[in-house]
Amino acid sequence: MALNYDKLMATAVDDLKLNYRDTETMLYAQSVGFGQDPLDARELPFVYEQGSSPLRTVPSMASVLVPDMFPPDLGWDFTQVLHAEQRLTLHRSLPAEANMLVNKRIADVFDRGPRRGAMFLFEAEGRLAKDDTAVFTLGTTVIARGDGGFGGKSGSAPPPHRAPRREPDLSCDLPTRVEQALLFRLNGDRNPLHADPATARQAGFEVPILHGLCTYGIACRAILQTICEYDDTLIREFDARFSAPVMPGDTIRTNMWQDGPIVSFQCVAVERDVIVLRNGKCTLAA
Repeated sequence: MALNYDKLMATAVDDLKLNYRDTETMLYAQSVGFGQDPLDARELPFVYEQGSSPLRTVPSMASVLVPDMFPPDLGWDFTQVLHAEQRLTLHRSLPAEANMLVNKRIADVFDRGPRRGAMFLFEAEGRLAKDDTAVFTLGTTVIARGDGGFGGKSGSAPPPHRAPRREPDLSCDLPTRVEQALLFRLNGDRNPLHADPATARQAGFEVPILHGLCTYGIACRAILQTICEYDDTLIREFDARFSAPVMPGDTIRTNMWQDGPIVSFQCVAVERDVIVLRNGKCTLAA
């Protein structure tokens, strides 16, 4: 059944209630690797709410807050859906807990042809319920590989950011754990591809793979640790393209190029020498 462009463009949700507490904030931090050394005073404020400083929030947590950012019931073949890009703008620092209202919509759908699939652009905005202050805007690009050729218009996602053509200024190696996907899925993405060995084998993987958004969060952690000295208030934008899956247990090397407030980044699975995240752009507060 072909996609219905007009119906898709009318798909929107306004003022969706979104409430999260410090439990979710600490769970997310641990699921992207914070707190593995419980004596590390720099990381403890992200995973412990009763310390000498207030609980801090990993900025990339905004990427997992909106439920069903791309829902399974849009008339597409959900088994062929690929999360291609993630964009995040923080209008203010993400609170450690909040009651929010979210507007989410399909910004556009492009027909790339029967062999290349359909491209969906999703957007969501989160606002504080108490005063309607904008907190974050999310942008997500999804490729529906089984739904091209539906007769829609052609087009493309926003152009990718390009890293400078020089050796990285900084690099940060962070290990992933073999059970990390089982922990990260508790943030909301219960896709069995990340938990069930049989499902993973059917998809062509030897083991359940790590969530792309977990790799995205690990890259954010690397920049927080290496450039921001763990000051989460410095990150204002965080964009990246997913280029290959991460296997739990891989070491993720985040290569960084800093030019003023712009940090370009790329992530490599070290043991397999595979680029897993590319075209990364982190914008820091001036």
